[in-house]
Amino acid sequence: MLTTLKRLVIGRPIATADEGHQRLPKKVALPVFASDAISSTAYATDEILIVLVGAATIGYSAFNYLVPIAIVVAVLLAIVVTSYRQTIHAYPNGGGSYVVSKENLGTIPSLVAGSSLLVDYILTVAVSVAGGVLAIRSAFGFDNKWTVPVCLACVLLMTLANLRGLKESGALFAPPTYIYIISLIALIVVGLVRVFVLKNIDQIDPAKVSKEAEELAKGTKSLGLMMLLRAFSSGAVALSGVEAVSNGVPAFKKPESKNAATTITIMAVILGSCFLGISVLANHLRPLRGDADPTGIALMAEQVYGGKNLLFWITQIATFAILILAANTAYADFPRLSSIIAKDGFLPRQFANRGDRLVFSNGVLFLAGMASLLIWAFQGNISKLIPLYAFGVFTGFTLSQTGMVIHHLRLREPRWKLSLTINAIGAFTTGLIAVIVVVSKFTQGAWIPAALIPLMVTMFYSIGSHYRKVKQSLVVPEGYRAKRHTHYVVVLVGKVNRGVIDAVGYARSLAPERIVALSILQDPEEERMLQEQWQHYDIPIELHTVSSPYRELTRPVMKFLDEIDQERPDDIITVVIPESVTKISSQWLHNQSALALKARLLYRPHTVVVSVPVHVDAPAGTDTLG
Repeated sequence: MLTTLKRLVIGRPIATADEGHQRLPKKVALPVFASDAISSTAYATDEILIVLVGAATIGYSAFNYLVPIAIVVAVLLAIVVTSYRQTIHAYPNGGGSYVVSKENLGTIPSLVAGSSLLVDYILTVAVSVAGGVLAIRSAFGFDNKWTVPVCLACVLLMTLANLRGLKESGALFAPPTYIYIISLIALIVVGLVRVFVLKNIDQIDPAKVSKEAEELAKGTKSLGLMMLLRAFSSGAVALSGVEAVSNGVPAFKKPESKNAATTITIMAVILGSCFLGISVLANHLRPLRGDADPTGIALMAEQVYGGKNLLFWITQIATFAILILAANTAYADFPRLSSIIAKDGFLPRQFANRGDRLVFSNGVLFLAGMASLLIWAFQGNISKLIPLYAFGVFTGFTLSQTGMVIHHLRLREPRWKLSLTINAIGAFTTGLIAVIVVVSKFTQGAWIPAALIPLMVTMFYSIGSHYRKVKQSLVVPEGYRAKRHTHYVVVLVGKVNRGVIDAVGYARSLAPERIVALSILQDPEEERMLQEQWQHYDIPIELHTVSSPYRELTRPVMKFLDEIDQERPDDIITVVIPESVTKISSQWLHNQSALALKARLLYRPHTVVVSVPVHVDAPAGTDTLG
């Protein structure tokens, strides 16, 4: 039943030999890897204005700074994308900042980069889903109490889609991404034509939006440097997700590097032009909004299209769709990056395992769980999540581009000086912005990733130390020979039944030096009945009974084994446990005390644990003892 349900939800297994057929063409790779970056156009402009109008309270003066900030972000985007095109060609196996840092800067910087990226991907899911739900709430106006449940339902949908496999999720997410791009370009073009050519559109009246928006419009304070920097760092979240293409190069069809480089360039053109276009349009329409008001794009779409008509609804639904599906970038890259880190020995090995559909399913499930926790903790409020976002993004950018500087100095490939200059400028710029983000937004939540990343690095390093220790302990020294041990078998007995007789038969087949049965009893009457059964069935091994006033199995058994160790320190002790096995649906009805005992015995030196299953529906054997 469970297998059937799994096949229904996730699909049939894909053979490992078919992995190459799951590669993505550029037209599908763009929405899979670039939807996160492109979707930031839906909230980046709003986040700049929230700081300038809401926190700095400078009123309409905020729009004097909006376009200049957007231009600076666009220039920064060009620098970062140019750098990552080089990374794509230099490191075609993917990994992005982590791999670049590992090969050029060392272990600790690579773990910092890896931690930053993993935190960024978790936040990508939380921010994108929260933004998408806000967009649809702006259109339908449903109660805020439904925000978190709707967000969690969207995360569940994304998780199931990605567990089905990369190709299927890409085909699912491509149409909404392209519809959003077309609808956003249409909004910008129609809006700017009405502003500059037809001149038949007015600014948005804040009084028609809400009382809060009307009050925000009255702000008259002057803008301080710290608020300006905070507004810039909020707009800089538009660069989040830019690295995703370089992380996912192996997922592209051949030639992987060429296709990935083309895709990241197309993404940058779309992202930069749309972000600038929306900012210019907002500068003229002035969409002031309070916390509970519709998004800036919703207000501008209603103003540009003359109400909540078909074009308005297409824009809002497409915005909702791409923001929800933008999380797919993280679903594509978090599992892949965590698998790379796991293969290097700094994350549990389970993250490197592929599931039936050739996806790193453990990474997918972990990402979904952590993102859901964030959504619940911050009540699905995108403005509360954004301050956590940018620090990890720019930390990864800085380490990647610093690593590329060392790469160029090491290899000195053709035109290396030009490439080095580009990467050096990028490293300095993104490093400066990372500092600006953590300083300007420290009290708003930037301290969380700033504290979490070092903790993750420490955890990664501890995991790495553990794996190195285990690997070293398993190395076979020159001339090593296994020590000759004598064999002592202990068969655990409750009542005499077919399971016990089968277990004794198995124990005797091992031909040990010594074999005994052990029973833990609560009262003398139980012992008397057991001895009678033992003699009645003529079981040919010695029976030891231990009286225990408590209904406990583990401690008396461990004590008995310790006594054997003291008498026979060179023995290997095999503990044989007879267990009744029924159907999966009814197994839970049986006593599970053997599980706890086996867990303890697993960590006991020189001890082997063997379960002898007795299937209750199978007929009894006629030659049990052999």
